[in-house]
Amino acid sequence: MSSRDFSLHGAIDLGARQAASRKQQERRAQGGGASAGAGAGQYVVDVTDQTFNTEVVERSQSVPVLVDFWAEWCGPCKQLSPILEKLAAEAAGKWILAKIDIDANPQLGAYMQQMGVRGIPFVAAVVAGQLLPFLNGAAPEAQVRQAIDQLFEALRKEGILPDAPEGEQPAGGGAEAPAADPLYQQAQEAFHSGDLDGAKAAFEGILAADPRDAQAKQGLAAVEVSIRVRALDDPERALREAAEKPGDVQAQIGAADVEMVSGRPEQAFERLLAAVRASAGDDRDAARKHLLVLFEVLPPDDPRVAKARRSLQSALF
Repeated sequence: MSSRDFSLHGAIDLGARQAASRKQQERRAQGGGASAGAGAGQYVVDVTDQTFNTEVVERSQSVPVLVDFWAEWCGPCKQLSPILEKLAAEAAGKWILAKIDIDANPQLGAYMQQMGVRGIPFVAAVVAGQLLPFLNGAAPEAQVRQAIDQLFEALRKEGILPDAPEGEQPAGGGAEAPAADPLYQQAQEAFHSGDLDGAKAAFEGILAADPRDAQAKQGLAAVEVSIRVRALDDPERALREAAEKPGDVQAQIGAADVEMVSGRPEQAFERLLAAVRASAGDDRDAARKHLLVLFEVLPPDDPRVAKARRSLQSALF
């Protein structure tokens, strides 16, 4: 997953779309009908072609809205959406998550394509009627959390959002202490600018001061897997080689790293679990140890980690 430029320069102005849909919204209000997002969480709303104007454009005048474009057939969407919903709940109204099923809402699906977006999952940020392409693809929670915090920090620096009150949690729902730590800021900025070595050094600095810092451990694990994938000559070839050599544990380890940074942790876990089941001796131990390393990229309470840990225990015993 890569984060887009957070600057409002070049942002898409939704004013024209707002005006075009206003009459349609008025007709809908006169004709009645259930509002989108009925039964959804307080900070998560389902948006349709008909409600985009009200739920996203107009609402963005008072609170930022992150728009999650997804579809039922999209596997990575099912990984990213629960993370976004969790962070929206943690943010408790500092921003709203709007979910758009592009198959059920063809106008918005076409609008996404007009923005030059090639695929989903895709997340846009809408602030004061301005739409900014934000995130492409799925990623571990730590990376999504950092990206959201960096987005809102950039918006505050540009004067688009007010400064957060002292002691308030960052918009992504992260812990208060890391947001105040300059090393965390340094690590986040380095990571999202592609300076993986700088991000690694910053996270290692945090852990040198507090080896128990769980968020720093998770951030470091995410950086290290990205560094390993960067060292590959061709990540796509690594996946092909793993498919061609199912008995090659090192090939499976490399492919699992690629799947992890591509937002497919379940596939990465299952790949290494299969290697554990099919191998013995040093190969089996290498697959087991690498699986434990990849667990560190996700929060310890992530259900995918818990499921994979149970499967690992069954494979070993």
